[in-house]
Amino acid sequence: MTSHTPIRACLFDLDGVLVDTAKYHYLAWKRLAQELGFDFTEQDNERLKGVSRMASLDILLEIGGISLDDETKVALAEKKNNWYVDYISRMDESEILPGALSFLQELKSAGILVALGSASKNAMKILNNTHLVPYFDAIIDGTKTASAKPDPKVFLLGAKELNVDPVECVVFEDAEAGIEAAIRAGMRSIGVGSRTTLARADEVVSSLQEMSAQRLYDIFGTN
Repeated sequence: MTSHTPIRACLFDLDGVLVDTAKYHYLAWKRLAQELGFDFTEQDNERLKGVSRMASLDILLEIGGISLDDETKVALAEKKNNWYVDYISRMDESEILPGALSFLQELKSAGILVALGSASKNAMKILNNTHLVPYFDAIIDGTKTASAKPDPKVFLLGAKELNVDPVECVVFEDAEAGIEAAIRAGMRSIGVGSRTTLARADEVVSSLQEMSAQRLYDIFGTN
């Protein structure tokens, strides 16, 4: 997609784009399933991508053929989250995905604003542990909005906090719902991952290793 609108800001999803915390969600869900007496495979876990915590629990219980009351489900979801928080509290810079740090550094040097747009309530813990906080001009996470993607609110709040127009923003996302949120926000987007899943993005890269400020300008026909 070619556009002559300048790029003033880049907004990033966290998990799967900058760091890989998905494995810790999986480990926590698997641990819960084992405690409930059944196995939860990586293939099963695919069904939970981009799904809320309670909806994920419902899928897990369906796989295990278990029916529980709401109070028990809330307690189990809390237990899973506590395990997840324990796992991510041990994260460090080594878990930043390839190419992410150098791209963030280059954007800062180029004078492009950077924001986080994540539904995670644990985003600050992850950013602190991986020492990524200084690279962000704005951080919008699950503590600032309860609206999950494809609702565009997380990205629109990011643009507002950066004081830029949505059309001047490029979103980096690894989930279909995230790309849809970017489209609804009136922003341009680059998918990180599979071209099949992220077909609605303006461009798709396999990782941020493929990105540079110049590549960003080339994709959108700006400088």
